[in-house]
Amino acid sequence: MYKSIFSTILIFVSIVSFAQPQPTLQQKLQSNLSLQNQFQVLLNQSRSQDVHFKVIRKSNIEIVQRNVADSIAKYTKEIAALKSNSSSSVQQVQSLKDSVQTLSQSLKIEQDKTDSISFLGIDFGKSSYHTLVWTIIGVLAVALFIILISFRKAKVDAVEHQKTAEEVQNEYQAHKKKALETEQKLKRQLLDEQMKRDS
Repeated sequence: MYKSIFSTILIFVSIVSFAQPQPTLQQKLQSNLSLQNQFQVLLNQSRSQDVHFKVIRKSNIEIVQRNVADSIAKYTKEIAALKSNSSSSVQQVQSLKDSVQTLSQSLKIEQDKTDSISFLGIDFGKSSYHTLVWTIIGVLAVALFIILISFRKAKVDAVEHQKTAEEVQNEYQAHKKKALETEQKLKRQLLDEQMKRDS
């Protein structure tokens, strides 16, 4: 029973596979094969007349000729499109080069602005500016140090002069007092002498 079912299925599959029509040479040539494969199919399906000659139907040659012409037209369009894209790409590249050059110049100008500092209307490089600033700071520090030393010396001199003035004042007061006493003493002596004369 199984053998008969298996045999029936096998016969049915064979009939179906043989019943499917095989593509003709024209159908193969009109399919989407590459030109190289189309020529190969054409040579394989043609009758050999001799070792060096093959008999090919004119209709098959015409099909391949149309395919070649279509391929050439297609490739010509693609080449034209590629040339157009290439020229537009060249223009884009040139435009980008111009943009890069403009940006480079702008960047250089900005870097020059960044690297220079304006001081009293004069542009200095950063290193020159820092040197100038530190020189001014150094000069001001030395001047401040000299002023502080001079002030301290002037203060010490003022204190000494004040002490000397006080000493001179004290001496003057003492001398004045002594001179007053001497004057009073002399006046008494003079009075005494006058009194002696009068008496």
